Amino acid sequence: MEASLGSPVPTLPFPISRTSYAVERYFLFSAETITWLRREHHILGVLVGTLAQVPQQNVFLGLPLQLQPEEARLLVEQGLAFIVDDFQWHRKTYDEMTKEEKKAYKASLRQEGEALARASTQKSQKASEQAFRRRAQQQSQDGDRASRTDSYSTTEILDADNEEAGDSLFSPTTPETVSPLCPPSRTSLTHMTSYSVTPTSSYQLLPTPPTTSRLDLPTIKHSSYALFRHLHNENYFLSPGLRFGCQFLVYPGDPLRFHSHFLAMSADWDEEIDLLDLVGGGRLGTGVKKSWLIGGLSESENKDRGIGNPGVGEEVRTFCIEWGGM
Repeated sequence: MEASLGSPVPTLPFPISRTSYAVERYFLFSAETITWLRREHHILGVLVGTLAQVPQQNVFLGLPLQLQPEEARLLVEQGLAFIVDDFQWHRKTYDEMTKEEKKAYKASLRQEGEALARASTQKSQKASEQAFRRRAQQQSQDGDRASRTDSYSTTEILDADNEEAGDSLFSPTTPETVSPLCPPSRTSLTHMTSYSVTPTSSYQLLPTPPTTSRLDLPTIKHSSYALFRHLHNENYFLSPGLRFGCQFLVYPGDPLRFHSHFLAMSADWDEEIDLLDLVGGGRLGTGVKKSWLIGGLSESENKDRGIGNPGVGEEVRTFCIEWGGM
């Protein structure tokens, strides 16, 4: 089965790795899965990977992708993923691996390094041969121009000598032939140093965890998850909104193509909201050309709700606040 643009669909359901220290976090390590989720299911997450040598840089981040708890829960409810304890799964699976399996994995890394080295050498040799042909062609053209120039000079000398010494014989000097450069020797591809391949994750070594190892769903406040699911079902893209002082940034399409339209915050129906928060949110949203959106479960759905398992299909109410006269 192929997705649009020819990108393969990952094996479903795929694992979401959960790490739990002070706060539970949810990660994806497969670039193909991340690309497919972003395009087909509007799941953004945040790239948090960095280099060990420069851990403080936060501009060009890479894998893994950290999911919001709402995103992780939504994927599990839709049957696309399941959650596993990353630490326990790694420790258990690695302890169960045999020496032969570990040796086979190391051999596969050596073969990959040799293939990379071979491809790099072939590319370098091809570039050298092209440069040699261009240089030889340029020298041939320079030699032709030099021959024509020497023939003109020889004719002028002969005429001058004939005028002074009569019809004495004169043998013009033959222009020196330009010797072509020696073509680069081809390096043997059978004996070369293999590149060292350092995997970015251990998922090539470890098998996919079984679905029986799945964990419980993330625990999320009802109003927060209900608002996230409601906006996601309306085909919006949602990313964390901490930098704008809100809960979610809401985009009408992929953030690479669109600016966000809303700064979203969740609230319970009977939750008291400070007036200064409303004023500040409205002014902030208007100042950055967005609307301040507040939403949550409706009055009938909000009874006996708190933190636990939000129901699917619940009614959600949303309100937008904009500041006029700015």
